[in-house]
Amino acid sequence: MLTTWRDHFASQFTHNPARTTDGVTVMSSAFVKEADGNQVVETLPERPVSTHPNLVTAQGLATIEAELERVHREHAQAQAENDRATLARTARDLRYWTSRRTTAQMIAPPEGGAQVQFGSTVSIERDDGRRQTFRIVGEDEADPARGTLSHAAPLARALFGKSVGDVVKAGQSDAEIVEIA
Repeated sequence: MLTTWRDHFASQFTHNPARTTDGVTVMSSAFVKEADGNQVVETLPERPVSTHPNLVTAQGLATIEAELERVHREHAQAQAENDRATLARTARDLRYWTSRRTTAQMIAPPEGGAQVQFGSTVSIERDDGRRQTFRIVGEDEADPARGTLSHAAPLARALFGKSVGDVVKAGQSDAEIVEIA
């Protein structure tokens, strides 16, 4: 049977768990049940844990603890329902969040705004005139779209120790620090 590249490619990445390959229907093992009725659960890869120090703000620590509580509840429900796929996922997430909680180093908010440090809110002006403001926070609480930047991000690392008026590399261009709070 001759198939086009597009048909072959689409069959490899379909959301339909069953696909036909050389006339044989193949299903992902995530959708297969063993003869005894139990689900076959694929081994999930561990969530990567950063090699950077796990610095957190008070809000970041609260977020980690809330995630731990949420995953504990989800895990307990999966145990009650004998949902092996959810058990595997929540067990992995529990290992991740427990590790993040264990290694968390809460950093007090900075006092003064003479130099950029963890927890600082920094405004930069880029070469093209755009002004951006970021608060430097822990990795698990960072969300640049919401104005928070991980302390491990290249821009944050470039900003540390700098003062208003200093120029740093921001992506492919330079940016001047115009305010630190």
